[in-house]
Amino acid sequence: MLFQEIDAKQLADWLAGENPPYLIDVRTPEEMAQASIDGAVAIPLAALPLRLNEVPRDREVVFYCRSGARSGQACMTVRQSGHKKLYNLRGGIIAWGQAGLPVAPMVAQAS
Repeated sequence: MLFQEIDAKQLADWLAGENPPYLIDVRTPEEMAQASIDGAVAIPLAALPLRLNEVPRDREVVFYCRSGARSGQACMTVRQSGHKKLYNLRGGIIAWGQAGLPVAPMVAQAS
C-alpha cells in the first residue's frame, strides 16, 4: 500500500494528541483562504514536486484537499520520493466540516 486513509474524526483525535502528524493542505491558495484546518502547512499540489524537501521524512504526514482526490495524488507523488508514513484525509475538508470540526481561513504564509 502506497499510503493509508484516515477519516476526519481519527485525524481530529490524532491532532489533539501528544504526537500530532504534519498536516499539509494541497489545495489552491484561493481554496485555503476560504477554510482550512488549523495548523496545516500550505503546499499546493502543483508546487509539491518542487517542494518535496519540505515534507518531513521522520514523522507521519497527512495530506488533505477539498474531497480527498488531490491529496491522494499528493500521497502518491511523495511516496515515489521514498517517504513512507503518509496518510490521506478521506473526504477532504468537506468531510472535516461535515463532521462538525473547526475550520478557519488560512493565513498567508511566506513561501
